[in-house]
Order: sequence, then structure tokens, then C-alpha cells
Amino acid sequence: MLPHPTNRLRFREMTLPDLGAMSALLGDPEVMTFYPAPKTRDEATAWIEWNQANYARHGYGLWLVETHDGEFVGDCGLTWQNVNGRLELEVGYHVRVELQGRGYATEAALACLEYARDVVGAGRLVAIIHPDNMASRRVAERIGMRHLEDDVAGTMVRTVMGVKLR
Repeated sequence: MLPHPTNRLRFREMTLPDLGAMSALLGDPEVMTFYPAPKTRDEATAWIEWNQANYARHGYGLWLVETHDGEFVGDCGLTWQNVNGRLELEVGYHVRVELQGRGYATEAALACLEYARDVVGAGRLVAIIHPDNMASRRVAERIGMRHLEDDVAGTMVRTVMGVKLR
């Protein structure tokens, strides 16, 4: 099962034939500014395989996002993440640089929020964001999230935005 299509976007599961698009996305230094480093082709393969394992285990993960015409936009979806020692359901998103600023991340994230609420039955959804990533924070705010806490369990402090779904 997938999130419902939006006015401009549709979702599908990632597969290994998507490696070229995903490798370009995750290997783009601008897209990955707030990650430790852009991902290599092998790391992009592992990303796809991790999401395929999430689909098999949970029925969801990060999905490939494309326009209704089939243009690759990025990825967006739901994964379980550790926040200060506990598991939280997170919405994550990446959009190709040349398509940023058009509302695609917000549109996709809102569809995933609705999926988390209506299909998964989650009580809360979070977004874990680098403190300097203001664009990602604005996406989270547009879907109703507010600052909950800072995650200090890892090697760097991360901002945790969230919204109650029930």
C-alpha cells in the first residue's frame, strides 16, 4: 500500500533499476548538505535495499516520488528512527535540487503524514532535522509540526519536530 497520489505527485516502491536516479540524488552534495557526506553509488544501493527491507517488514519505508508524468522528484516516506533512546516514526524527504522550492517536499510529506495516521495508525510523527536546515524545518512546520526536543543521543545534536496524529 502506498500514500494516495497528490495533485502533482505519485509514490512507488524503490527498486534497484532506480539506482541511477537515487545515486544522483543521494550523491548530490547540495541535497546532502546536512548529512555527514554525499552517498556513494554503493551506499545508494544499500539505501534502496534498506527501504525494500522496510517495505517487507513494515509495509512502508521511503518511497520514490515522481510527477504524474513520471519525472523523478526524490524520495519521501516513513521510517523508524532512534530519538534519545526510543523509537519514533519519522517522515523523511529529499528533493532534486532543481525541483526544490516548488512545494514538492511539503506535498509529499503531507501525503505521508496522512498515511501514518490513517494506515499505520501512528499516534505521533516526527521529523529529525539538522539545526541549520531551515528549508526542511519549514516543510515540517507546513505539515503542522512543532519543535518537540533536541536529540542528543548521537554524535551531533538534531532538532526533533513533531505532530500528534491522534
